Amino acid sequence: MAGAAFFDSNVLIYAYTQAGDKTEKARQIISAGGMVSVQALNETANTLRRKFLVGWPRIMQIVEDILRTCPNPAPLSLETHRAAIRICEHYGYSLYDGMILASAREAGCSFLYTEDMQHGQTIEGVRIENPFLAPFAR
Repeated sequence: MAGAAFFDSNVLIYAYTQAGDKTEKARQIISAGGMVSVQALNETANTLRRKFLVGWPRIMQIVEDILRTCPNPAPLSLETHRAAIRICEHYGYSLYDGMILASAREAGCSFLYTEDMQHGQTIEGVRIENPFLAPFAR
């Protein structure tokens, strides 16, 4: 999947909530396709439920919609966990951010779309891109 995009949960959440320009940008980049992880799906479901009070049937619809555009999510594995800890130790990210980065690297993706990490930083071949910063063209 070299060159492919990997989506963090915040991008997925913006695509399915009312966040103005961020919603439109998130929908645009997701529609081009890419990868997600099971962790990103879990975080998305949890945030939609806890913060936005979305019902479980709607959450299941959202997850299925994401999977139509981003099939075959990256699984959580012990190797991913170990790689995430190494990333966290070296770069100072939280474990959950490290898991997203490790998953993106294992999936062979070149870009991680997120607003929660350092824009422009490249970690183990994965460039972090904040698609909500202007100008952004990809």
